[in-house]
Amino acid sequence: MTQLSKLFTSHPAKVGESYFSHMAFAAWFCSRLSIAAGAALVHAFLPFLFETTASRIVRELYERTHNRGSHATKEPAALMDRA
Repeated sequence: MTQLSKLFTSHPAKVGESYFSHMAFAAWFCSRLSIAAGAALVHAFLPFLFETTASRIVRELYERTHNRGSHATKEPAALMDRA
């Protein structure tokens, strides 16, 4: 394995993933963060909307990353909130 390929594969391997599965997880993670940020921004101006959405998403992301080595098989439930 070349030094260059190690740059792309060493971290994903540490969490038990291939380069592409790690890429997919990171993209999913980014999308969830974007949703949480949007909900928090709307909530800042309209506090009766999305009262718990951002915090629930952050909790979900923590749980998913905290258990990376165990690879939870259950996908997270959709987080719908009052909108």
